[in-house]
Amino acid sequence: MNSSICSCRASLPTSSAFQSSLKIPVPDSGEEERRDPNPLMTTMSDGKGGSFRWEMRPGGLLVQMRSADPEAASSPHVRVRVTCGSSRYEFSVAPNATTFGDLKKLLATETGLQPAEQRLLYKGKERMNSEFLDACGVKDRSKLVLTEDPSSLERRYIAMRKNARIQSAHRAIFTVSMELDKLADQVSAIEKSISSGNKMPEIQVTTLIELLMRQAVKLDCIATEGETSLQKNVQAKRVQNYVETLDVLKIRNSRLQSFVVTSNWEIFN
Repeated sequence: MNSSICSCRASLPTSSAFQSSLKIPVPDSGEEERRDPNPLMTTMSDGKGGSFRWEMRPGGLLVQMRSADPEAASSPHVRVRVTCGSSRYEFSVAPNATTFGDLKKLLATETGLQPAEQRLLYKGKERMNSEFLDACGVKDRSKLVLTEDPSSLERRYIAMRKNARIQSAHRAIFTVSMELDKLADQVSAIEKSISSGNKMPEIQVTTLIELLMRQAVKLDCIATEGETSLQKNVQAKRVQNYVETLDVLKIRNSRLQSFVVTSNWEIFN
């Protein structure tokens, strides 16, 4: 029996013959072999700056070791379709590395909605930002629904109404400002005439004061806030200055003597 065992052992290929039959690359003089702390693994340099590792499988089979780095293997990408009203969007993402929060960031550049203003629904359920797509069952060509958060929609509506009020106030103040520019020219003309000693009809000064007061009433009726309040105060100050100027001119005008030139000649006999 011992002789039969010896004959069986003799028939088994040696380690070098086994490696030769598998055509395993053996490092030459230009290659270096580095032994891994694990006796079942070895690392070889290919002489070009790269390296590869070998591992011994059960049964004595030596094979090139697969990378254990999860980032080394490319994650499969899937196409995700998102509908928002009548709009359609499609993104290519890795479902095992992409969260719904990441998808919202991509949608923000397309829709103009900030991530906090978005609600993403998959299979009729709103998904949280921290949930991964693959964990929720998202696959290739899966369809998601994007809606705007109701509270965000309400805030947007309030902001739109506020902006509309501000724009309306801007236009109203601008109209008053244009009217004041015209009345300011008349105030300057009256002031120049009275300063030159020419008496002006009192009704002309009084009428101009009334026109200025009408513009003051228009300013009071304009609802303002923020910057428009400052603009309104500037125009109100203009009205006040013009009225005060006319009040002073009215007093000065009353002190002037009117000169009447007659063409009646005295006849001497």
